[in-house]
Amino acid sequence: MEWKIKKFNELSLEELYKIIKLRIEVFIIEQNCFYQDCDGKDLNAYHLFLEEDGNIIACLRILNKGVSYDEVSIGRVIVKKDYRGKGIAKEMIRKAINLIEKEMKENAIRISAQAHLENFYGSFGFKKVSDVYLEDGIPHVEMLYVSE
Repeated sequence: MEWKIKKFNELSLEELYKIIKLRIEVFIIEQNCFYQDCDGKDLNAYHLFLEEDGNIIACLRILNKGVSYDEVSIGRVIVKKDYRGKGIAKEMIRKAINLIEKEMKENAIRISAQAHLENFYGSFGFKKVSDVYLEDGIPHVEMLYVSE
């Protein structure tokens, strides 16, 4: 398994296809949630993904501040169903936070997390900063991470 981090214009067409395919597989089909995945935000994002035997099994995107929020944000966090429960999501979030702090020189990260994942993100230091709200029909909370 190999972790990769690439800006949009560094992704191969095949990598981009596999990322979008995984997002559709999980967010639209598995979660039965119809939303506009190609929202234009990928174009200026960092894409962190894990590849195994030519397949992308986990991914997320990191958006610069000012794109979704005043702070840098992490979104579209996915681990393929067969790979869940193996610590991949934790490793991926740690890698994303490290990139944001070390490479982007930012210390604040805001996310819109599915409400049932509040404790998961809380384990990294994210704090709930909103009431529960519906996003694409799924309960979410806004969470903020600020490093010291």
